[in-house]
Amino acid sequence: MRALAWFLAALAGTLVLAALLAWPVWQLAQALGADWAFHKVASRLWQLLLLAGVALAVRRLRLVTRADWGYGQPRAQFLKHAGAGFAIGLVTMLPMSVSMLALGILGPDAGLDAASLLRYLAAGAATGLAVAVLEETFFRGLMFRGIEREAGLAAAVAGTALVYSAVHFLARARIGHDDIGWGSGFELMGVALARFAEPAAIADSFVTLALVGVMLALVRRRTGGIAAGIGLHAAWICVIKATKWSTAPVEDSPWSFLVGTFDGYTGWLVAGWAALMLLVALACGWLRPARAATAARG
Repeated sequence: MRALAWFLAALAGTLVLAALLAWPVWQLAQALGADWAFHKVASRLWQLLLLAGVALAVRRLRLVTRADWGYGQPRAQFLKHAGAGFAIGLVTMLPMSVSMLALGILGPDAGLDAASLLRYLAAGAATGLAVAVLEETFFRGLMFRGIEREAGLAAAVAGTALVYSAVHFLARARIGHDDIGWGSGFELMGVALARFAEPAAIADSFVTLALVGVMLALVRRRTGGIAAGIGLHAAWICVIKATKWSTAPVEDSPWSFLVGTFDGYTGWLVAGWAALMLLVALACGWLRPARAATAARG
């Protein structure tokens, strides 16, 4: 699939290129008097290369219209779908936080009060919105559209869901100043990919995120845009962040295996809930393409 290959090249290819160029770029920065940490140079370099790689992929795949990016809906409809998605996202993720508290997996923070909880919710919503706009535009906007147009719905759903899940497991890494050498960029890349060397340790969170990716892709297909997905995604992050900030893990909880070690929230409990929601939505026809969305895709 040419479209998927282009996006994978933008992600993986630029990661390798950043690892190759990080050492000479860091040396140049040092020579110019900029005392930047090596890992920050490598990270920013990859971000710039990734932006260029995505731009090249978008151009080669001719993803030029607002609809290709997922923003083809009229403004009023876009905002309506985003708002509805946010409300549904709150309703569907809150039961997970309540369940974790009820099962004794998490316990409320000792200093928690109403004002703190409101601050956490507001901060979580802001973080969620920023992340959702970025990720939905890339995965369910450009990447989904490119693959679907070339290879069909099944390939677009599976491809975006798997890549979306995988990128969450790129770990951050640092290297001491005295240990920096020509191979340090590849050392950083190895650490970033280290989680994939132990798939059993991330299987629960990987499955959870893949199921979420499938659901968001089908919502994109259903509505013809990414507004509803942005709302859902932002609300889910809001609940997760607010829950993590306002609670603490309970030591020796017999149910702790239901929560993944990756982020302290996604795990088999959320995976089961996501699978159930997906099955119910499919059985009830809620994720079938709407006529207007089908017509808009031409």
